[in-house]
Amino acid sequence: MKVALLHDYLNQAGGAERVLLALAELFPDAPIYTLIHDKKRLAGFDNKDIRTSFLQKMPLASSKIRWYLPLMPVAVEQLDLSNYDVVISSSSALIKGIITHPRTLHICYCYTPTRYLWSDTHQYPKDIPEGKLVKHVLPVFLSKLRQWDHLAAQRVDHFVAQSNFIAQRIKNYYNRDSSAIIHPPTDTENFYMSDKLGDYYLLISRLKTYKKVDLAVKAFNKLNIPLKIIGIGEEEQKLKKIAKANIEFLGHVSEDEKRKLLSQCLALIHPQEEDYGLTPIEAMASGRPVIAYQGGGALETVKDKKTGKFFNEQTWEALIDTVIKFEPNNYNPQEIKSHADKFNSNNFYQQMKNFITKTYQEFKSF
Repeated sequence: MKVALLHDYLNQAGGAERVLLALAELFPDAPIYTLIHDKKRLAGFDNKDIRTSFLQKMPLASSKIRWYLPLMPVAVEQLDLSNYDVVISSSSALIKGIITHPRTLHICYCYTPTRYLWSDTHQYPKDIPEGKLVKHVLPVFLSKLRQWDHLAAQRVDHFVAQSNFIAQRIKNYYNRDSSAIIHPPTDTENFYMSDKLGDYYLLISRLKTYKKVDLAVKAFNKLNIPLKIIGIGEEEQKLKKIAKANIEFLGHVSEDEKRKLLSQCLALIHPQEEDYGLTPIEAMASGRPVIAYQGGGALETVKDKKTGKFFNEQTWEALIDTVIKFEPNNYNPQEIKSHADKFNSNNFYQQMKNFITKTYQEFKSF
């Protein structure tokens, strides 16, 4: 079985890239096709066979990839995968739109239907920094691209959703049923419980508008309780300007430092609606509870009043109310960690391997 892997972009490190590395462990000889690859921004892929589209040669493609949205469908469709038995696309954008040979099985591990075309389509033009003309023209272009994305989704033979939440989105936007729901891998064994706790809450996130980090900053400004924030992004300077002295921005930290901070925090603050969300699982693998917005993937990973606490309105006022009433000592660290172990990476490897093998056997039998 000759396999190829596909990924939208290799220019940032996140949960999707961890999944791709896990797929590469399952299929170590499989090349990875992607629209662009920035070696400086993304470590861990140096020994991989990376094959890029023509966008790789475009000016500033890595940092300004959205400039090239009009060219992406062409770039995707030009990737030649006719020599493979199975292609596995790891996608939250457009790479799933590849054109495969009729004898090639295409399985898409879907993180979400293309966010800026569907769930965030009204917010996306408002958030871009370009001028008014671009913001007025962009919705027209996105409408055309949305048609292509829906058509491209019909080319996929099987969708594997990363959560029930995303399976419903795939159904709503693409009118496709997911063949399986397999949660992303989390190396829960790499996290540990600490004998001592700090006096701070912790938030780990890319500093982007939809992550709702501003909600946490506003809440903790009022609470005057220490909050440490790990992460970088386009909202960083804006958030720093409104944050008071009790809020500390740590930027990028090492994995060792992150594990230490997780093990000693009072709780992880998770204000965003994630498609799945690996960070709450990492916090729970450290024996620490999660204060999370009651939506998205957190509903599938956090057990209310057992491994964390939900707030049901995505406002800083609701978060304040939850933090004030939160009692860290009411949570059993060992019970929390045991729950997190259910999402261990071994489950992902076994489920994906079984699904791909079974699906390919059935595909060949036709």
